[in-house]
Amino acid sequence: MAKAIMIQGTMSNAGKSILTAGLCRVFKQDGYKVAPFKSQNMALNSFITNEGLEMGRAQVVQAEACGIEPSVLMNPILLKPVTDMGSQVIVNGEVVGNMTAEEYFAMKHELVPAITEAFETLSAQNDIIVIEGAGSPAEINLKKDDIVNMGMAKLAKAPVLLVGDIDRGGVFAQLAGTLMLLDESERDLVKATIINKFRGDLEILRPGLSMLEEITGKSVLGVVPYLDVDIEDEDSLTERFKSKRIAKIDIAAIRLPRISNFTDFSALEATSGVAVRYVASAKELGRPDMVILPGTKSTISDFKWLRQCGLEASIKKLAANGMPVFGICGGYQMLGERITDSEGAEGGGSIEGMGLLPVLTEFEAEKHRTRVTGRVRPLEGAFSKLGGALVEGYEIHMGATTLKSGAQTLVMLDGGIADGCTSGNVYGSYLHGFFDSSECRSALFAALCDMKGIDVTELGSFDYVAYKELQYDMLAYAIRESLDMDSVYRILEEGV
Repeated sequence: MAKAIMIQGTMSNAGKSILTAGLCRVFKQDGYKVAPFKSQNMALNSFITNEGLEMGRAQVVQAEACGIEPSVLMNPILLKPVTDMGSQVIVNGEVVGNMTAEEYFAMKHELVPAITEAFETLSAQNDIIVIEGAGSPAEINLKKDDIVNMGMAKLAKAPVLLVGDIDRGGVFAQLAGTLMLLDESERDLVKATIINKFRGDLEILRPGLSMLEEITGKSVLGVVPYLDVDIEDEDSLTERFKSKRIAKIDIAAIRLPRISNFTDFSALEATSGVAVRYVASAKELGRPDMVILPGTKSTISDFKWLRQCGLEASIKKLAANGMPVFGICGGYQMLGERITDSEGAEGGGSIEGMGLLPVLTEFEAEKHRTRVTGRVRPLEGAFSKLGGALVEGYEIHMGATTLKSGAQTLVMLDGGIADGCTSGNVYGSYLHGFFDSSECRSALFAALCDMKGIDVTELGSFDYVAYKELQYDMLAYAIRESLDMDSVYRILEEGV
């Protein structure tokens, strides 16, 4: 069985996911067979495995850092918020149903066998498991039935490294206060602390590190700087939404209230000369070179928001003036003529869409999940250069979309299955990862550059796979430089 080590944080967004990925990469570089694990993940960014099972995107990133194929074993429970008080519950990659927070907490203990089986299976296949916690272990109202922080550490017999975020302030209080709120058996599991996202002169910080060690009785393994690495973030707390970068190509992605799978645009964002702006108002939208409507977990309610805030009218005006508009998954559904939820998959109801694509969507109770590849069909107009381009990715959606008579499909998937729709300069597809293919991305940029009258070579060449590998290696280098890795290995070896 594998040895395990766990990363927990003093709060959400303390950097647990990235540090877990970094340790995974370090262990891989050192020759170990390593895998990530997170018993319960709450996020709207998800992924479909080769088996057609759904898991959290953060563990996919960590699996990439390990150099292995993502498996639902790495994330047996995924919660996808559908309201402020409820989530869609996914166990072992399959949808169990929508539950309120109260309903989920009442049955959470029943999921322990699924977590245990997934962890033990993964452990038998690897040398090291790097476990990620969620939120904070000091949520005293939630500790009784905890299955993701100290409860998981006990189940896995995993020593814990506790991470605090100094960039948000109060890191000493974060770490000391968290340890104070743990009971003795839980404190014993915490072997050391880590200070994350540091900017400034480390020598000025050193006296505080000594005092923290004296107060907590736990050593500080190291201070990780605010890292300049481009690795996918776990959730909507991501700083990419704040980006105002100016570039030759300006792409506006609509920041829907329950935006999901915004990682669809990571390859676009990483390309030199291309900026992706996340906009939430008509004023912010301006006149970009392209508008993207992303996926969402709550299509109808998010579309009502789009209409009420004036963005729908602004997008339709831009489309009428020839600007390319592209919708993915829920965004594709919004571009159609009508969305109907007669089975109550999202609470029921029906709403008239934007009317930019001649399609009708009917929600279904069963979720469609599959990995796919295909090619863009011959196109006319703004994106004619995309015709024939390879696309690959995955589908995750509750709705079935029907094209009206005479409508043109966008993509022909392997197996002869049609996907998406196009009408003039408006395009829609269910395919997450549509722009990840270098072939598709190159054609897209060539089309956008032609529209602006600039040479596409000004953007430079770009290998996204090699780029991501470089980012993981840079992350691993930063981890080695910042943390006492000898102590990490000692803690790993000694266990609990």
